[in-house]
Amino acid sequence: MTINEELPDVIVFECEECDDFTDHEILKGRFGKASVTGTFRCNECGTVSTTTIRLPEEITIKVLYSDGDETSVTETVLMSNEIVERDDDFFLDSGERVRVTHIDTLSGKSARKALATDIKSIWVKQFGVINVKFSINDNHRTLSAHVEAEPEDIFAVGMIVPFEDFDCHVHAIKTRKRLLRHGSAEAGEITRIYGKIRKKEYSVMEFDDE
Repeated sequence: MTINEELPDVIVFECEECDDFTDHEILKGRFGKASVTGTFRCNECGTVSTTTIRLPEEITIKVLYSDGDETSVTETVLMSNEIVERDDDFFLDSGERVRVTHIDTLSGKSARKALATDIKSIWVKQFGVINVKFSINDNHRTLSAHVEAEPEDIFAVGMIVPFEDFDCHVHAIKTRKRLLRHGSAEAGEITRIYGKIRKKEYSVMEFDDE
């Protein structure tokens, strides 16, 4: 049969040209007992191939979950063709949002990215409320501080962030990929925020003399 609503639009398998597991568009195909035979196009390099691909299965992966100084062991279910990468985030069955910090493979090596079937265990950390680190300069010294934020909270260069005894004027944001002198970034992508101290501004209340 030709492609229909029962077949997925995209399937992941190893592309010989890319030498990596990539998304493939299914141009046409038919189901076998536990496979799809058809014509596929790699979304990375455009190579078209005709082959038989085994359908993905659910597999259970060991998860080591760090929350502060405590580490607990749990599990998560992945599809066998799913690719896990460091800094990916997902939800545990308990509902807690976590981010991948380390991947152990069955070969005994650690990896930045791995296919689910090659993974022995995944190390994750709590990612629901995170501490955004600050380095704040007062012209004589640099203070370290942090604020709690949701991963999607936005911090922007030029904004004023209030602390208990002072305000911080943000002048740079370091993300996992680059240093921002302009613009903004989500808290989950920020490794450190740099700023300068500004004195807190207090409103003055006026009282009428009676």
